[in-house]
Parts: sequence; C-alpha cells; structure tokens
Amino acid sequence: MILELKTELAVREEPAGPKLTSPDQIHKHLTDMKKLAQETFVVLTLNIKNRLIKRHLVSLGTVNSSLVHPREVFRPAITDGAASIVVAHNHPSGDPSPSADDIRITRKLIEAGKLIEIGVLDHLIVGSKDFLSLRESGIVQF
Repeated sequence: MILELKTELAVREEPAGPKLTSPDQIHKHLTDMKKLAQETFVVLTLNIKNRLIKRHLVSLGTVNSSLVHPREVFRPAITDGAASIVVAHNHPSGDPSPSADDIRITRKLIEAGKLIEIGVLDHLIVGSKDFLSLRESGIVQF
C-alpha cells in the first residue's frame, strides 16, 4: 500500500492594518472603549512587522472587573498566526490607574506568551480622558 502525501501550503495575505509601534498609536484604535459602562478586555493581534491583524473581544465584565485567562487571550493570537499581541481594557470609573489584578494578569500573560513564543508588547488601560501603558509606566517588566 502506497500512501500519497498532499503538500498543500496555506496562503496567507499580508494584513493591511496599520503599523502599531507606540502606545499613542494603539490608543487611537481603542478610543471607543472610553465610554463603555462595563469592563471590556480586548486583544490586538500583530504580525511580525507590528501591523494589526485583528482586534478581538476577549471578555465582558462588570462595572469594576472582568475575568481574563491566558487561554482566551492567546486563542485568537494562535488562530491569527500572530507574532505578538497587545492587550487592553477599559476602566469605566474613568481612572486608568492599574489595580493589583491588572498587574497580576499582565505578568501572567507575559509569562504565558514566552512559553508559546507570542510576545506581549503592552497592556493599555483606557480611562475616560486618558490611558496608561503598563510598558511605558515601568510598573511591569515586558
């Protein structure tokens, strides 16, 4: 019995999304989150050139919390063939100061990303008037 192997390669189009290289550029894609009444956690998947592949809603929470797990965060990144991700969520209170849980989950995501070789470039917290980049703030080491 001879087995025939098919060698079909997947064809992937280069994403035409914008190049996201700074927290300000990323924030421009998240301004709709400023007015949301409940916490919303999103993942921006990026290709090797930091071009946006897609924005994914990962979790809808309550007025002051959202449940996030690495499994849900990295699922769309793996499906999209992403080289890296940026995560973001809003604070309906308007204050973008990170909570202890925000810092804890960011560290957990960074470690998970290292294991599967999908880098976490930043975590933005969107407030009503401003935002905070955990990378730029130095609160978390990326």
